[in-house]
Amino acid sequence: MIDLTTFNLSIPSHTSATLIQTGRLNNGYESQYFRPQPDGSIVFWVPVTGALSDSARYPRTELRETQADGTLSYWKLQSSDSYLNAVMAVNQVPSKGKIIIGQIHSKDEVGSENDPLLKLQYHYLRGVGRLEALLRKRPGDAEVQNILLAENVQLGQRFSYELRVTPSGKLGIQVSSKGKESSHYQVLSGYWGKQHLYFKAGAYIQDNYGSSQEGGRVTVYNLTSRHR
Repeated sequence: MIDLTTFNLSIPSHTSATLIQTGRLNNGYESQYFRPQPDGSIVFWVPVTGALSDSARYPRTELRETQADGTLSYWKLQSSDSYLNAVMAVNQVPSKGKIIIGQIHSKDEVGSENDPLLKLQYHYLRGVGRLEALLRKRPGDAEVQNILLAENVQLGQRFSYELRVTPSGKLGIQVSSKGKESSHYQVLSGYWGKQHLYFKAGAYIQDNYGSSQEGGRVTVYNLTSRHR
């Protein structure tokens, strides 16, 4: 199941990045960047030549958490158990080999620097893929911790992930690939409790150089976000 009822979508249109609002997204929207398939999956495509959204270095076709009415969604970790779950496959990577496939982001406000708490990255390195968590210790930190979650994740191979933040400030990351599961748990800095957070998912490539045929392509088979 792919539940898009609480997401909008950014696409890298030719001249400028375009925001597809929640209502339009859930009313049969499709394009070269976001194409539903007969089996219920959705293919996300991002060329390296795609337009950039505000303050971004690289192009993206990426979902961003909203309310059901399309209002931007923000939450504090103390408010609920918050989950983002996905089943997907990476089909194509740009020449630099990196695609961000999930994020826990923070609102652009004093002390956050518009920084993600976490980026989940597929990194195609020396002919094989790996899943990495790029974790920021505190809001505003320039450096991030790179945590290896899974190796030998081939192009086209399905895998799943779950990102969870608890009200007590614990972060949980779980990934499953070829029947092998791995996880990482960490108590977050108390500074993250002051931030307004939201989930993102899709394909945010870490490359902006090459021909229009170069880019990132992912297939999403299942996607849900929950707060309870």
